[in-house]
Amino acid sequence: MSTNITAGVAQHTKHAQMARPHLGEFGRHELAILGAPCGKIKELVARLLPHLAATLRVAYVDADHAAGDDAASGGAGGASPIMLAGASAELTDKITFRRVDQHITLDPFTQKELLANQSIVLVNGNHFRARQQIIILDPAKPLDRKLDRLTDVRAILLPEGVTEIPEYLRTHLPQVDQLPVLALADTAGIAAFVQQWWHDSRPPLRGLVLAGGQSQRMQTDKGRLQYHGLEQRQYTAQLLAEVCTDVLVSCRPDQATELPTGLTPLPDRFVGLGPMGGILSALQLDPNAAWLVVPCDLPFLSTDTLRYLVEHRNAGKVATAFQSSENEFPEPLTSIWEPRSYGVLLRFLSLGYSCPRKALINSDIELLTPPKPNDLRNVNTPQEREVAERELKA
Repeated sequence: MSTNITAGVAQHTKHAQMARPHLGEFGRHELAILGAPCGKIKELVARLLPHLAATLRVAYVDADHAAGDDAASGGAGGASPIMLAGASAELTDKITFRRVDQHITLDPFTQKELLANQSIVLVNGNHFRARQQIIILDPAKPLDRKLDRLTDVRAILLPEGVTEIPEYLRTHLPQVDQLPVLALADTAGIAAFVQQWWHDSRPPLRGLVLAGGQSQRMQTDKGRLQYHGLEQRQYTAQLLAEVCTDVLVSCRPDQATELPTGLTPLPDRFVGLGPMGGILSALQLDPNAAWLVVPCDLPFLSTDTLRYLVEHRNAGKVATAFQSSENEFPEPLTSIWEPRSYGVLLRFLSLGYSCPRKALINSDIELLTPPKPNDLRNVNTPQEREVAERELKA
C-alpha cells in the first residue's frame, strides 16, 4: 500500500495566510529624494515641512555619517553621557517635545513600527531606498550610478540652470516625458504635488455593520429589528453602500449563516471583545483599506450624516470620528478607522484595554461635530424602541 506523501505535504500550511499591509521600507506612504547633495535634500525637506505639516504627520529619514565617524575615532558619536554609560534607552522631556534614544537593531520590521504613526515619510535617497522617488537633476550628484534605486519615480525637480533630462535617464525611464517636472526652487508647487500624490494614494473606504452584539438590554437581536421595513442589518448596510466600495456585516460565527440574502458576513476573528473585536477583524481581513464602522442600533442614521463623515475624512489621522453630543469624547462607532489604526488597537489590546473609545481619545484623530446629532442616537432598550418607532412614524 503506497501513501501519497507529496500530496499531504502540499496541503500543509505551517503559518496562517494573512493579508499584509502594503508597506515600503519605512511606511505606507514614502518618497525618497535623491539626485542632489545631502545638504540640498535636507534643505528641501525643511522648506516643504511648513506646507505639509498642517495636514500631515511627516517624518524624515537621514543618516549622520559625521556622528559615525566621531564614534569610530573614540568620540561620543552624538550619544549622551547616560547612553554612553550603558543605558539601553533614554527618554527626555524637552518640554515642547519628548525625545527617546535607544540602542536597537534597526531591522525592517522595527523601523516600520517606529514610523507607524506618520502620514508620510520623506527619505534621503542618497542613503536609503524607498518605494517611490522624487529625483533632482543636480549636476553635482548625477544619478547614473543609482539607477537601480529609481523603481517608481513620481516627479523630477530641476535646479536653476538645468533644463535638459540626461539621456541615461531617458533610457532608464521610458515614461520620463509623462512625469511632472518642477523647479527645485518652487517650494509651494512641490508641496502641492506631494499633497496630491498622498491624497491620490489614500486607502479605499469599505463599510462594516456591527451586528454581533448580544443585545441583552433590548432582549432581542437589535440587528433584526425593523424600523424602515427592513432588518436594521440590511438598512444600515444599504446606507453604507452609498458611500463605501462594499459592505460587510460583523457578526458572531453562529450568526454568519442566518444573515438576510445579499449581506456578506464577517465572523469575528477576535472573539469576546465587543465592537473592538469587529473592527480588528475587519482590519485583519483587509489592512490596506479604511473601514467606516456603523452599529446596527441607529435607526435615525441618514446618508447625509455618512456623506458628511466621508467628505471630512482625514486619512492622515488614525481615525475620523464624531464628537459625542453628551461630552467632549469621540464616538468610536460611526467612525472611519484608517489602516494604521490596526496597530494602535492591537497596542491598546496588549495593554489590557478593549475600548475603542479609549484608543481614539489617546490617538491622533480628526474630531468632527455631527451635523445631525440625533442621527447618532442609539436605541438599546424596549422602551427606547417604542419611542423611536413613534418618532419615525410621525
